[in-house]
Order: sequence, then C-alpha cells, then structure tokens
Amino acid sequence: MKVRLTLLLLAVPFFLLAQRPKIGVTLSGGGAKGLAHLGILHAIDSAGLKVDYITGTSMGAIIGGLYAVGYSADTLVKIVREIDWDALFSNQASMRSLLMQEKDEAYKYIVELPWINHRFHFSTGLLEGQELWLKFSELFFPVYNIKDFSKFSIPFRCISTDVGSGEAVVMHKGEVISAVRSSMAIPSFFTAVNYEKGKLVDGGIVRNFPARDVREMGANFVIGSNVANGLLPSDKIRNVFQILLQVAFFRESEDTKKEIPLCDIYIPLELENYNMGSFSESEAIIEKGMEEGRKLYPRLKHLKDSLDAVYGKQENEENRLPQVKEVRISSFDVSGLEKTTPDFFVHTMGFINNGTYTAKKLGDLVRRAFGTRYYKRINYSLEEKIDGTSHIHFDVEENALTFAKLGIHYTRFSGISVIGNFTTRNFFTPNSRSLVTLNLGESLRLRAEHLQYLGRLKNFGFTLKTQFDRLDFIAYDQYKQTGLYNQNYWEVSEKFHYSTSRNVTLGIGHRFEWLRYKPTITPELAFKGRSQFSTFLAYLNSNTLDRVNFPKKGIKVEFEGGRVARQDLKINFLANGSPLPNPDSIKATNKPFLYSTVSAEGYLPLINKTTAFLSAQSGVNFDYGDNVMNEFVVGGMVKLFRRQVLFAGMQEGSVYSTSYAAVQGGLRWQIFNSTYITGRANVLFNNIVNKSKFFQSKDFYSGYALTFSYNFALGPLDLSLMYSDQTGKVQTFINLGIPF
Repeated sequence: MKVRLTLLLLAVPFFLLAQRPKIGVTLSGGGAKGLAHLGILHAIDSAGLKVDYITGTSMGAIIGGLYAVGYSADTLVKIVREIDWDALFSNQASMRSLLMQEKDEAYKYIVELPWINHRFHFSTGLLEGQELWLKFSELFFPVYNIKDFSKFSIPFRCISTDVGSGEAVVMHKGEVISAVRSSMAIPSFFTAVNYEKGKLVDGGIVRNFPARDVREMGANFVIGSNVANGLLPSDKIRNVFQILLQVAFFRESEDTKKEIPLCDIYIPLELENYNMGSFSESEAIIEKGMEEGRKLYPRLKHLKDSLDAVYGKQENEENRLPQVKEVRISSFDVSGLEKTTPDFFVHTMGFINNGTYTAKKLGDLVRRAFGTRYYKRINYSLEEKIDGTSHIHFDVEENALTFAKLGIHYTRFSGISVIGNFTTRNFFTPNSRSLVTLNLGESLRLRAEHLQYLGRLKNFGFTLKTQFDRLDFIAYDQYKQTGLYNQNYWEVSEKFHYSTSRNVTLGIGHRFEWLRYKPTITPELAFKGRSQFSTFLAYLNSNTLDRVNFPKKGIKVEFEGGRVARQDLKINFLANGSPLPNPDSIKATNKPFLYSTVSAEGYLPLINKTTAFLSAQSGVNFDYGDNVMNEFVVGGMVKLFRRQVLFAGMQEGSVYSTSYAAVQGGLRWQIFNSTYITGRANVLFNNIVNKSKFFQSKDFYSGYALTFSYNFALGPLDLSLMYSDQTGKVQTFINLGIPF
C-alpha cells in the first residue's frame, strides 16, 4: 500500500475549497485479477465514502461501470460468485437454444473458418462472446435509457484503443455495454468491437490505469487500484500468448508509470500467483482484494470523518441502482441482415411487437435466433420514446453460409484421426444445410448429409444421408483378445421429422444398410461375409442439455423402434481360419425381426461445483436368436459406432448381446476451471428377452470408472481407470476430442 502523505495531512488542503472535494476512483485492467478491485470498493462502501467519479479499463471498466450505475460492492461480489465463467467466455450458446436438428453438429470442431468473398477468413479474436454481451445486457438493463455516462449514479468513463490509430478512445457516451466490451477486447483473444467507422480493442494496450481521466473529470482526490504486474521478465515468458501480450502492452507499461503519481492513494495489489485467465480462482482473488480492503479501511474511514468534520456529514444513497424490471417495446429495426430477412429473424426468436420484456426474456429471444446457426453475433440496444415505451434496435452479424471445420479425435478403438467438415447452407435449396465430413486416420469414415427445413418456423423437415465406415473390431473370448475383424458399413437413409419445440423432435424413416465382416486375425471360431437389408423406423428424441461437453443440467432421451426386413445374407463360418467341414452344422437366418432401442441421461447440479448424473440404456432384438450382424456391442465410454452400448469397465466389443438393459450413475466434480474428476458405476442385465446362439455371454455385468478430464482448445481430454467385476482387470480408457 502506498500513500502519498498521511490522510490527515491530505485533508488539510480541503479547508481551502469552498465545496466538498470530489473523490475519484480509477481501476486498472488485468482480466480475472481485476476481481480484486471488489475488495477495494467494499472498503470504500464500508467507510461510507462517497465516490464522485470513476474510470476503468478492461476488467476495471466492467467493475467500475457496474459500480457507477448503482450496484454496491457486496452485490457485485454475489453476482461474480454466481457466474458460470466457462459459459460466459465461450462462443457457444446454450444447447437448449439450438434447433434439434442442429444439436448433433454443434461445437464439435476446434477450428471453424468461414468462406467470405471467395476465401477463408480468420476472426479478429478467438471469442465473439455472445453470452458475455447478453450478461452485460442483463446487468446494465436498469440504465438502458441513459446514454450519457455522466448521468449515471456516479459519472463514469472507460478506455478503449482504436485499432487504426493506436490511440486511446475515452468512452463517455453511447451504449455502455459496447463501451465496456470494447475496453476488455484483448487482441487475439476477443473479437474487436465496431465503433463508428473503426474497430476498438482493449484499452489496456495504451492506458491500463486511467488516473488522468478521473482527474480530468474533476476529481480532487484519487484512489487508484492496480492489479497489473507490469511486463513479465524474459525468463518468465514461456509461450506464444505471453509473447503477444508482452508486445501488446509495451506502451501501456510506460504510461502506467506516469499515471501512478496522479493518485493520492495508490493500491498495487500483489497477485503474481494469478493471471488474466484465472477465473476459476475468482473466490481466492476476491479474498485477496478483501484483505487489502481491510488494511485500507482505517485510512478511508479517517478521510470520511475528516471531510464530514469540515464540510458536514454526507450520507451515501443506499439504493443507487434504478429500479427497472421490464420495458414495453413498441417498435423495432434490424441491421446487418443480407442472407436472411427481418421477418425470418423476428419469427425465429419469437419477438412480438408491443410486448413487455424483461432483460432475461430478451436474452432468451436472442439465444433462440442465435440457435438457428445463421447468426454469429446478435446485440440489441433500447431507446426510450416520448410515450414511455421503447424502440429496440437489433445489431446482427450473420454467419457465413459456408464453413470449413477441423477437429481431432483419439481413442484406442478408433486410433488417431483428423476430422474435416465442410458445411454450407442454402446451397442446393433455400432453408437447407448440406455437409460432408471425413474422418481420416486409422479408421476411415465418410458422411454426406442434406437437411431441408420446411415451414415458417423450420419445425418440419427431411434429411437425406449416406455414410461409409471402415472400422476394426477386436474379437474377445472370455474377455481375452483372440482376433481382429474388419467391418465395412454403408448406409443410405431418409428421415421425415417434426419438432414440437427446440428440444423435442419425432419422425419416421428408412435406412438401407450394407455390412461386411472379414477377419484379419482369425479367432478359433469366426465368420466372414456380408449382409444387406432395409430398416423401417420411427423415432422420438428430446434434448434439454445445456452444453455439449460436461453438461450441468438437462435431460437427453433417444428412442427408436422399427423393423429390419429380410436380409440378403451371405456368410461363412470358419474354424481356425478354415471353412467348417460340415457347413450345415451352423447356420444363420435372414428372417425379418423387430427391434427397439432407448437411451436416457440426466444431469443435476449440486453444491460445491458437483454434478450428479444418471443414465439408462436398453435394446431388444425380438426373435433374434439365429440372426447375425445386428447385435448390440457392449463396451467403451464414448459413442463411436452403430448399436454400441456404453459401459464403464470394458473395452469396445467385449460382449455382444441381443437384448439388454443398463443403468449408470455418478458424480462429476469441477476441481479447477475446465478440470474435472468423475466417478461412475454401472450395471448391465443381459439376455433379458432372448439369447444368441452364436455369442455366449453372462446375464449380468458390473463396472466402475474414475476419470480425470480437462476441457481445452483441442476438445475434452478424458483419462480413465476402469474395472469390471467380471473381467477382474483394471484397464485404461483415453479419449481426446469429439468423435466423428
């Protein structure tokens, strides 16, 4: 803590002022470390000291802006503790807002490049931050009608940087949401914010500690809170992101040296053990700020008492935040639309003119439109009209119609793969999505699909699909590896579907399927051959999960039932690699059969960042004892192929079943940001309706797994130890990325 003079001496010049001196506060940028500012603001509130002006940069702009409009420090601490940082700093909208037909393809790839003006484009930053915009819109909703920041409860300014000129831009009017969002747009991490005819990025590049600005506003006494540690020593720079940040903040480091002497109380918060991205440690950072605030409190209280003694007692207004719960919107306009129409936009979001809206309801509408995948960014601003109603302006940036996408995936079963995807909309017909996906690696897989939406609300549609898989399956006998099969699979399907909502769809369809099995390492008893057949089916799917990876709440249910028609079957049985001497001794039938499958999983958030989950699976092939090539395949912890039954404790293909029911339950604990520990146990009841004469298996299985997970740029990484009571073995399971 640095104090220019003692507060008692600093109070002496105030006798010379005719009016009570103005107190200014300036808050530096610093990413997650900026949460420590809350401790300083808490000390100011506790001392009863009235703040007359406030400035901030980056995270200091966010906290300073919210404090300026009327939130108390205690309220801000509560808000911060309730924030889901993973969702906030993400390009992903909630899965619940997506159309049902879009959920399977959403957020699967680590790179998505839009095709614009005959070439692929890179974004100005990794994160657009749609959820961040919406959170700001919710928090600043009470001052939606105040466009002059000097008219907030505490006059406010924040700093951004003009990308074109490299000069500081002092934001003091307009949309406060855009102002604070631009002030925190760290280059290469967040996309730049459009402003007038230019683009704005993080103000910390040129002025991370804006003390001069609070002086210019009229502050006679300045309290400055700085969480930035300055430039890193050369020996502490270990990656490209640190180099980028180091270069970006060269100029700011020199500017801060000039800003510090402008403070009457300067608080350099020591946070070397944290960085700008340490949001998972927000509680510890806030406590660091509170510790500094407790040290500062006696001086602030002395200053408050000295001022009251000279100029008379001054009481702070307790409820500074305007009480605005909802607004009536009587008109609207939309800018930025080229590929879609305003009518399509407002109908997909469900907006009704002359309706009454809260901030939450407006946010939900935006998410609905965002969930169509036609839009990259949707912001809104409100203007109060003379009659007391409001006009809403939607500022929209559309997604490109065509994207090239790239991902990686690894499990022991599928090997390492690069997954490339090419998705385009409205290419063949309006209101459609066409895609081609290639899995290139130890397994070869190819899928082409055309999805055609019908109806004004896109709730009807049909899907045409073809897929080819070349996979290797290990053959097991009594849980020991005995051979290796190569399976080729080809599918052509058509489905007609109707979505009753964003979370439920039902449909009917047909699949033509072709299968070929060939042993490459032949077990003692094996078969080879092919089968082709048609399947007629009906299905019902529901998905209310909140995210693709590591969901915290929601339920997902998938049901399918149908009839497999008579198979064109050509198959030979082998003994030790040679045809059986009496081929009539073992025969498979090609008769039709009925089947049904159902899977359900649910998630419930508990206390202390713990999520409980429960899943159930069941599948039955009716009257199937003499059939082959359509068994349910038990094993593995990630869905990879048709008719797979997930089971913690056994590898893929350990058991084949004609009818089963399985239940799994567990707990997932988030120990750090994007880092999880998961424990699970499952049981499987086998042969519940009938048994296969070709595959011998027990009637009951149980298994367990303990998984360490990290959700990073390449996708989720899962490292599991698993055990099954029937195998008596501890095995490992590794998954990286999202599968094909």
